[in-house]
Amino acid sequence: MKEFYFLLLPQKLKCKMVNFPLPRIDIDFELHKLLLKHCSFKQGDIWEDTLGNHRIACIDASDESSIRKLMRKEKAALAIHDPPYNFVAFDERDLKIFIEWSKQWIMHTYNWLLPDSSLYVWLGADQNNHFQPLPDFISMMKESGFGSRSFITMRNQRGYGTQKNWMSVRQELLYYIKGNPFFGINSEYTDIPKILRGYYKKVNGRVTENLERGKSEFIRAGNVWVDIQQVFYRMEENVNGCYAQKPLKAIIRIIQANSKANEIVLDFFSHSGTTVIASEITGRNCYTCDIDPVYCEITKRRLENYRKTVKTGWQNSNPFAEEILGDKKLRSYLEERYNMKLNSNLRSSSRVSSRVSSRNKLNNLPVREV
Repeated sequence: MKEFYFLLLPQKLKCKMVNFPLPRIDIDFELHKLLLKHCSFKQGDIWEDTLGNHRIACIDASDESSIRKLMRKEKAALAIHDPPYNFVAFDERDLKIFIEWSKQWIMHTYNWLLPDSSLYVWLGADQNNHFQPLPDFISMMKESGFGSRSFITMRNQRGYGTQKNWMSVRQELLYYIKGNPFFGINSEYTDIPKILRGYYKKVNGRVTENLERGKSEFIRAGNVWVDIQQVFYRMEENVNGCYAQKPLKAIIRIIQANSKANEIVLDFFSHSGTTVIASEITGRNCYTCDIDPVYCEITKRRLENYRKTVKTGWQNSNPFAEEILGDKKLRSYLEERYNMKLNSNLRSSSRVSSRVSSRNKLNNLPVREV
């Protein structure tokens, strides 16, 4: 039985995209402070999904006692972490401190994973600084108890660079294992059809070519992913205010390849809440945390919004649209600091967009199987 099915609804209603962006929260301390008053989380809080599927905790991933409260003696089949590469709670850390801090949450990850389980870590490689923190992190992992499995590259559609260097368009993803975990090979196939014939081989006296011998008409992703769209503001899954958001398709691929229905997926750096949404869609239970109440709130709102409207994000609107329009101080700050022109029409447009989306979902959106 397939783990998810697809909605195939006619697109009769169309709605103009709501243009209500939110600047990056992680680099605007004043904006962060103004948003805190609209968050239901405070340090130490653990929110549990009313359906019992997911948990969101506002805790430090390096604190062992806090992680114990999140897990409650349960263990995960898979962990997917996307740590801040050189920023922790808005304070820039040097490389040694980052690695020492990483040792702590890697140790907690190991302790709260099943004997046979998988770990994925998204990490940066600064080409202007000896590709750090990637090499030192990899060296640190030698003593972690995990075994290395693969080094995956996901290609971005946009990048940065100069006229004197290759454009940087890659994202690095490390894959480690504990014990002998499950790997669902069928989840590795992309949507790209095989078109290259050749590699002839005689099988049972008959000459065959590679397309005949393959298990699928589509190519496998391998460890270089070129079939996943980088998140940008026109995509429904976009969460304005969050930086370097990972694509939902990438997280779903990982979850389906390395876990089974109703198993626990662990994420110590929730940020935009993508792992929770991917777990909801694929029928897994996500236990996640973030040290910042704002990102915990975004994660919770994103899950609630998905269940209400079947939308995976806010496209070019944002999670705090209603609060911004109703908070004079917050609204004035955005208008003055970023020259944003906000008016009451944004509120009605946002509501119409949500209603239309719930009735007119885009084709091919996977939905959690009941």
